[in-house]
Amino acid sequence: MIGLGLIGGSVLRAAAAAGRTAWGATDSTVDAEAAVADGFTATVDVAGALRDAAERDAIVVLAVPLPAVERVLPLVAEHAPNCLLTDVTSVKVPVLDVVGRRLPDARFCGGHPMAGTAESGWAAGSATLFSGAAWVVCVEDDTDLDVWREVAALALDAGAHVVPTNAAAHDEVVARISHLPHLMAGVLAAVGAVGGPLAAALAAGSFRDGTRVAGSHPELVRAMTEGNRASLLPVLDEALGRLGAARGSLASTGGLAATIDAGHEGIRELDKYASAPHTGVRVDLGAPDARVGLLALGERGGRITALDGDVLTGEVR
Repeated sequence: MIGLGLIGGSVLRAAAAAGRTAWGATDSTVDAEAAVADGFTATVDVAGALRDAAERDAIVVLAVPLPAVERVLPLVAEHAPNCLLTDVTSVKVPVLDVVGRRLPDARFCGGHPMAGTAESGWAAGSATLFSGAAWVVCVEDDTDLDVWREVAALALDAGAHVVPTNAAAHDEVVARISHLPHLMAGVLAAVGAVGGPLAAALAAGSFRDGTRVAGSHPELVRAMTEGNRASLLPVLDEALGRLGAARGSLASTGGLAATIDAGHEGIRELDKYASAPHTGVRVDLGAPDARVGLLALGERGGRITALDGDVLTGEVR
């Protein structure tokens, strides 16, 4: 595990709890010392940890912010070039691109656990952070499905269910359901703060729910939103268009029905998808159409819940 913050520290804990041999490295002395104090093997010697990974043919998991991926990959290339490589970064296309440039022969498969809190650092982590969460494991045209299976197995061991999709589809969707909400939370919090002490006294559930993620570490939020610029810009334009329409309607007619009704219908539609009954599915990774089957499953909001050799068991709504 390279990186021992909230996500990396939680993956390390979850892997160890599942019976895997796991160790970590970080450039943060505070996080490394805290992990050791909690009984885990951790170091600030990233190169040394990667050499250990090469000797043991371990999975290397990059759990560093997007801007740091390019700085870490040369160490991977030097010390553990043949290890299976994955990541838990919140943006996938930029990681895929930089791995292609820095480590073109890597046995790489990108991943993203859809879990977290507004806290950061080793102390914020938990072995159960991913329990019941979605964990994207990317399927590209050239993804080695044996590598995909190993990354999926790690996610399942951590208590997550696996959602297969490609990097581009992942980035477009998380722009809508993660990165735009972070920006909107920042705007809401900044506007609310102008209200001063009275705003603080009156702020209730709707304000807290809408601004919770504004408490996330700003550098981490910047890394994922700026890193997903290509997908986030059109989604932000869409949101601004809807806000502009609301503003125009309020100014001209005093009505906001179109905006409020569309939001109500939108959340009902998402809830309908989430609560629809499941149908069991099986995917054989050895089948010629396995890649197509995985992508079709993910596109329909399906998930993998178990793995037995090359046979994946899952469900789709």
